[in-house]
Amino acid sequence: MINYCSHGKLLITAEYAVLDGALALAVPTKFGQSLKVQKSTSNTIAWTAYNSLNEIWFQTKLGLSDTGIESLEDIAKESNVVKKLREILWEAHLLNPKILSGKGYKITTKLDFPNDWGLGSSSTLINNIAQWFGIDAYELLKNSFGGSGYDIAAAGNNTPITYQLNGDTKRVLSAAFNPSFKDEIFFVHLNKKQDSRDAIAHYKDQPKKTLQSTVEKISALTENIINCETIGEFNLLIEIHETLISQLINTPKVKSELFPEYPGAIKSLGGWGGDFILATGSEEQKEYFREKGYNTILSYKDMVL
Repeated sequence: MINYCSHGKLLITAEYAVLDGALALAVPTKFGQSLKVQKSTSNTIAWTAYNSLNEIWFQTKLGLSDTGIESLEDIAKESNVVKKLREILWEAHLLNPKILSGKGYKITTKLDFPNDWGLGSSSTLINNIAQWFGIDAYELLKNSFGGSGYDIAAAGNNTPITYQLNGDTKRVLSAAFNPSFKDEIFFVHLNKKQDSRDAIAHYKDQPKKTLQSTVEKISALTENIINCETIGEFNLLIEIHETLISQLINTPKVKSELFPEYPGAIKSLGGWGGDFILATGSEEQKEYFREKGYNTILSYKDMVL
């Protein structure tokens, strides 16, 4: 039996702009996903996935053919999750055919965080499968979900990182982001998923000159955020960051839309409008969010690895 583990992620800076080469700051989370591999004699892949409550959230049995990974159950009842899993495993098989050919496995996955938290149930799965197959996780991501790849970088690192794309080259470096004021940083879950297609479409419609200018400004902000020494400076920097991205994707800032009277700073993370936001303030100020019905609030030390 072999067990693989990968960390969840939060993108602190450069959401959207990371796709065009902006320097991004990402942190791995204490929550992640494990994948346990046991060999079997069945010549099939029996897959069981557990959620953070240790409940089975899907099970399936798969087989290998010359043209793909096939479901051995009623295909008409197949969920989108199982369909995507088959696609990922097939892409992994194409990158390393030795693992599945003529072999059977019992696979068990376990999430440490609720599925709707947005910490990377997909990226941690991709990274775990890549470790199992002994293949490049970025290549597997490219052939399955796509994306910038920062989440894969975070999945395999134990410290905050900077991530930057330059064409096909990925630059991943350990970041000395350990703010002395981290007790004044916390994360609030917005209890919803947001369709960000309109924001992405507007982002892609930006003139090249505008994008390049914003990428340069975001990269500079990332450097300043890593190096800032006071909560006041940090608040100012993330407010500037929010304004830049808001203009870029034509989307209101989450603070002005949902929390206009909050005295601290608020920043969207990743795709705007869903999952977690970052907020700054005292322990007492967390009550502001609870009173508005946002009860999933994690401190920096409880969230970040």
